[in-house]
This record gives sequence, C-alpha cells and structure tokens, in this order.
Amino acid sequence: MKLLFDENLSVRLPGALQNLFPESRHVVECGLRGATDTAIWQFAKQNGFAIISKDSDYAQRSALLGSPPKVIWIRIGNCTTQRIDFLLRNKQERIEAFATGDEDCLVLVHPRS
Repeated sequence: MKLLFDENLSVRLPGALQNLFPESRHVVECGLRGATDTAIWQFAKQNGFAIISKDSDYAQRSALLGSPPKVIWIRIGNCTTQRIDFLLRNKQERIEAFATGDEDCLVLVHPRS
C-alpha cells in the first residue's frame, strides 16, 4: 500500500518504513507543503495513495465521499515519531488487509502493553 503522510507526521516516516510500504511519500516530498486538504485528497486519489494523518478532517471527508483515496487516521495524540513507527509496524497486516478491503477509513490507536 502506498501511503501519503500528512504534514502532521514526520518527514522521516516514509524512509523509516520503506521496507514495509516501499512507495510511500510525505506530502512535502510531493510538493504539497501547506496544501489544502482538497489538494492533498486529489493528489492521493490521482496517484493511488492512501492518506495517513493524525487529522480527523480526512476521516470526515472519507465518511462523506468514500474512497479513493483510502484514509488511515492515527488517533494517539501527541507522541514521538518512534511511537508512530512502532504503531505502523505493529499494524502492518491490518493495513495491508485494509488496502484490499471495502473500508474507506481505518482508525489506528496505539496497542496496549
């Protein structure tokens, strides 16, 4: 699954997760720094990305418009990049199943110890 990381996530995440999600990019890498949600939505749709964000706006847009693009909403509040990396690695199988499933939005929370 190709993930498009929103500006509220670290630009380091696509590189750190390259072995799991090899075609993923950050919005900054795609020339979308400061772009509107609509512009990011359209870019993701046209280029086969799923949007991954901590922002509820994409989840709401997904509920209204459906997919594509699919949306992964990370709901874990303020945290380190390492914590998000851990979450995505821990949920890789679920994310891959989501890619081929009927759901439009996947909500991820940090796994409990």
